[in-house]
Amino acid sequence: EGAIEGIVEERKKEPFTDLYQFCRRVDLRKTNKRVLESLIRAGALDGLNSTRASMMAVLPSAIKLADQDSRNQAAGIDDLFGFEGDSLAQSATEIPPLPEWDDDTRLGGEKETLGLYLTGHPIDRHLDELGQFISTRIAKIRPEKGRSITIAGLITAIRTMNTKRGDKIAFITLDDKSARVEIALFTEAYAQFGAMLAKDRLVVVEGEASIDDYSGTNRMQANYVTDIDGARERYAKKLALKLTHASGAEELAKLRSTIEPYREGITPIQIEYQNRGATAYLNLGDEWHVRPAEQLIQRLQHTLGEENVRLDYGKSESI
Repeated sequence: EGAIEGIVEERKKEPFTDLYQFCRRVDLRKTNKRVLESLIRAGALDGLNSTRASMMAVLPSAIKLADQDSRNQAAGIDDLFGFEGDSLAQSATEIPPLPEWDDDTRLGGEKETLGLYLTGHPIDRHLDELGQFISTRIAKIRPEKGRSITIAGLITAIRTMNTKRGDKIAFITLDDKSARVEIALFTEAYAQFGAMLAKDRLVVVEGEASIDDYSGTNRMQANYVTDIDGARERYAKKLALKLTHASGAEELAKLRSTIEPYREGITPIQIEYQNRGATAYLNLGDEWHVRPAEQLIQRLQHTLGEENVRLDYGKSESI
């Protein structure tokens, strides 16, 4: 609280312009490195015209320079590094323009420091793909006896307990940004899928929904749970890749080396090859069926381009 009060009072005098100036103007005895790291991860310093990745990279040097400047002023001597007056405010050019953290790192930092996601939700980048195989969003669940539904979301809470027989069961809370629902994994389901449960993990759940007589809200009993990689393998019809006449031997060798570690899966690969005069589709043999893991998809997108890699869930025949 003391650190924040000091920051607010200093900001009233004049807006902060960059991380170096910020460190120079705040009381580093209260606003220490740990506090500054939390402010960066929370997004509180996003207005300083640098990415969170860049600010975290230069934070040690910014603190060192600010501390040196403070000691020099206290001793009544000129800054040994040549910084005088507000010259540290001009040091933003020394901050390397690093790319922003990926979504997982950025949102994870917000959740760790704030207890919530501020600039997005981890499920956002998967929503289009999840829509290919879930049957409903959580907010639109309509319980119907005997009907199985498929939903997806982040696990926000896990509660386990033992039954009178000594069997373990679990209750998880799933959040898909539209709403939350509690899901029960009874003895058999927990024995089979309990290892899949982890806080903040994105999972896909199949089961039957019902109304909780006590609270009047929806609840669900799971009979199948998997993560995003398992869902892709369960629901995807094929992995579609687009190549053009410009793809040479080197690119093809790189494509082969990218795919090889993920062979022995069940998802077939179809290649769409285009040259100036025609388009052809090539279905690779069974020995090239893959596990469509997130890492494989990302590596293929890096190699071929994001627009040339697509998991096909049966709604279209080509890219």
